Amino acid sequence: MQSLVRAGANPGFPAEIVCVLSNNLEAAGLKFAAENSIATRTIDHRDFGSREEFEAEITQYLEDLDIDLICLAGFMRLLTADFVNRWRDRILNIHPSLLPAFKGLHVHERAIESGARFTGCTVHFVRPEMDDGPIIAQAVVPILDNDTPETLAARILEQEHMVYPLALKLVAENRVKIHGSLVKIENADEQTVSLLNPKLEIF
Repeated sequence: MQSLVRAGANPGFPAEIVCVLSNNLEAAGLKFAAENSIATRTIDHRDFGSREEFEAEITQYLEDLDIDLICLAGFMRLLTADFVNRWRDRILNIHPSLLPAFKGLHVHERAIESGARFTGCTVHFVRPEMDDGPIIAQAVVPILDNDTPETLAARILEQEHMVYPLALKLVAENRVKIHGSLVKIENADEQTVSLLNPKLEIF
């Protein structure tokens, strides 16, 4: 989230970070956003009788702000299919693996235990299934012989801070086109290609 806020503060960045919303009043991102003059809101899921009521409140708040995109960052609650479909192709998420490998939790431990030589992070459009959806961008990180889940997570996080703003920039510039389960990027340069999923097609 902080990397998106910093990117949005740069002149010429095509997206404006309008608000930071959390279901946790103690989330560190709320303080960071407030310090950077960004509106914040807490909607605690425990205040609602159902997941649908909770998400309806989120939708109302976001519609009142007339937002175009939702960027999930550290939001650990599963969203219902109704919510995801209401915002279809307008919700981005980042996951700390090279999807479709290692969906869910404990990804770094699982990557190391699997014997994989590479892992990384993925920015994708959200679909109702967990950690699923058209892939916008990926960054690859090698798994070293002496890696622990903590050291691997730290190196992947460095890439997350680069690849998420890049993906948001591409989407905000209307250069991302979804074709079924695949993404095509218009006018991708060499740097962009080096970070994007292998299904990239350059126009």
